[in-house]
Amino acid sequence: MVKEILQSRSDLAFYIKLYPLKIHKDAYRKAKAIVCSNSLELLERAFERKEVPDPECETDVVDRTIALAKELGITGTPTIVLPDGRVLSGALTKEVLLQYIDSLEAPTEVKEESDPS
Repeated sequence: MVKEILQSRSDLAFYIKLYPLKIHKDAYRKAKAIVCSNSLELLERAFERKEVPDPECETDVVDRTIALAKELGITGTPTIVLPDGRVLSGALTKEVLLQYIDSLEAPTEVKEESDPS
C-alpha cells in the first residue's frame, strides 16, 4: 500500500521504524538485518515471509525503536503516527489512510511584519 501511495503522491513521505513484536519468531533478527543493510529489498522480503540474511552490523536502532514504542504506548503493528500526532493502529486501506492524510490542516503561512524604519 505504501508503495502505491508513493507512486501517485510525490508530496508524501513515509518513515518506517521496524518494531519487531515478540510474538513473531525471528522478527528482531530480521529487523536488525534490514536496518544494517538499509535495503528496501530486504524489507519487502521480510514482508513476503522470505528468507532474510543475518545482520551484518551491530546496531541499537531496533532497541531504541522498541523503547520509543513503549514510551508512546504503541503495542502493535502496523501503527501510523501522522504529522499532527494522531496515532492510527491496525491495517488501513490506501483510501482510508489518504483520507486521514488529506484531512491534515495545511500549515499556516507566517507573514513577516514590515520594518517601519
